[in-house]
Amino acid sequence: MGLWAAVHAERLGMQTLLVDAGRFGQGASGGLLGALMPHMPDKWSVKKQFQFDALVSLEKEIAALEAATGLSAGYRRAGRLIPLPKPHLLEIARGHSRDAETHWHQDGREFHWHVLGAAPVQGWIDPSAGGSGFVFDTLAARVAPRALLKVLVNFLAGAKHVRLMEGVRIDGIDPERGVATTSEGDIRFGRCILSAGHDSFPILDGLTHGRQSSLGQPVKGQAALLKTNVDGSLPVIFRDGLYIVPHEGGLVAIGSTSENRFDDPLSTDGQLDDLLIAARAMAPILADTEVLERWAGLRPKAVDRDPMVGAHPDHPSLIALTGGFKVSFGLAHRLAEAAVREAADMACCFKLPQTFTLASHIAVVSRKT
Repeated sequence: MGLWAAVHAERLGMQTLLVDAGRFGQGASGGLLGALMPHMPDKWSVKKQFQFDALVSLEKEIAALEAATGLSAGYRRAGRLIPLPKPHLLEIARGHSRDAETHWHQDGREFHWHVLGAAPVQGWIDPSAGGSGFVFDTLAARVAPRALLKVLVNFLAGAKHVRLMEGVRIDGIDPERGVATTSEGDIRFGRCILSAGHDSFPILDGLTHGRQSSLGQPVKGQAALLKTNVDGSLPVIFRDGLYIVPHEGGLVAIGSTSENRFDDPLSTDGQLDDLLIAARAMAPILADTEVLERWAGLRPKAVDRDPMVGAHPDHPSLIALTGGFKVSFGLAHRLAEAAVREAADMACCFKLPQTFTLASHIAVVSRKT
């Protein structure tokens, strides 16, 4: 989110310093999956419309950055394949198909939630996994997380208005004085966008007096990367929290766990082994594939799961840009644009859902305490 914010700041000609305690994207953004999954098309809402618009617009955003840098982000609208093991799921899927016809369209482009008796490609998913059929949605996409990070950093390295600073940890932020304290000295700012993943929550908690509950927490995720001969154009397979994501070069990412309790945030264990077993049963072509990498990291989960964006109600010079548990890659460019335009006192061509605002999250915590 911070990298996208810097991209928008550069486009607006805003003098910007992007600071990271380590390397850009070394945390949850530097993972393996990169699945860009839409919400179910039923029970349409402002939040689902925002996500739909963001997923559609991301394709053009990435294409522009790839053209500017000459690099690939590994983006492809490959679609998503969901097996339906039970008869009642088939009826639900048919309802979702009708909902998609109503809601999944924009500027002449239509996306579909196809309900099929068999998988649209052979040899990719175990046919018995879909005892009652399969869903194939044409909106879902994927991106290679580390390749996208490289594209963003490369674009910013040539920016005129943005400076990049790695290896500098922010120890404290005083929004009233406009000062961020670091080990390298103080940084003065007019507006500060706080986009430090789960590390944003303690800083925001410290500025939100009289409330005992936290605005968010880290959630551990584990994933793996396999080396295969699988075609990278195949659809993402999703079922009950299991993601199987084909990427270019015969790579397939498997994930992910969601762990609220953990001893070591960066270690992998038997929970990832279980995911690999489930993935190889779902896609038997992966049975004898080599595991190139096992990965674990922490993702930011705001108090009510929604992204957390916008000015602090008591400290307007401090703007949050975090949260977005499991949906950040698909929304980050839009959330960052909203944050940067708020910092610049500029109107935005779209409106954030009210529950995405930092003020809304603070109100949720206030009610809990």
